Amino acid sequence: MNNRILLVEDDRNFGDVLKSYLEMNDYDVTLATDGEQGSSLFKSGEYDLCIFDVMMPKKDGFTLGKEIREKDKDIPIIFLTARSLKEDVLEGFKVGADDYISKPFNSEELLYRVMAVLKRSRKESESEDHTKEFKIGDYHFNYPLRILTYTPDGGEEKLSPKEAHLLRLFCLKKNDVLERSEALTKIWGEDNYFTARSMDVFVTKLRKYLSKDSNLEIMNIHGNGFRLIEKEEL
Repeated sequence: MNNRILLVEDDRNFGDVLKSYLEMNDYDVTLATDGEQGSSLFKSGEYDLCIFDVMMPKKDGFTLGKEIREKDKDIPIIFLTARSLKEDVLEGFKVGADDYISKPFNSEELLYRVMAVLKRSRKESESEDHTKEFKIGDYHFNYPLRILTYTPDGGEEKLSPKEAHLLRLFCLKKNDVLERSEALTKIWGEDNYFTARSMDVFVTKLRKYLSKDSNLEIMNIHGNGFRLIEKEEL
């Protein structure tokens, strides 16, 4: 079965060109021309990947992405934008973007990015590891279920695939340095400025999730990476 893509692009001509190109490469593409239509189509269909233009009428791409992330933390999202400001890129990754492409771009570039994102998504969903559960201070982390439980009160956080993957790497390297390049390569598939900024966003989220235990700390190791410290074990 072909991968199903929800493409939301307000420039109808450009959207039709992208749709036709992706369909020529064996993808099943549904095209919407504004954010509200995109939201409605997502609710009524099943998709393997979303591609959203950022600047759209009725509902912008970031707002649409946030809404979809509330319903589905797993589906990959690629944002398209005519702006290449770092603030926009960071906003996209905060929403939960898996990739970000600035216009104008070559159709072949989009195709290869789509292929890469879907490949990473499949690896994340299919991957298994012998170590599936971890104890971190007062927390219990179930990696396959992506559930982080604070044992004193039973409170749970359901992590996104990337959050869970990153926390697993921290657990495996507990009290040692997790090199930035290793995490970026394993989780994002490449090590560059934008993926590094995205990782910083995810580290901040993990710090918040682990904040109930004062004996846990994720330290910045300047020029190298991060270190999850469990102080009681030092």
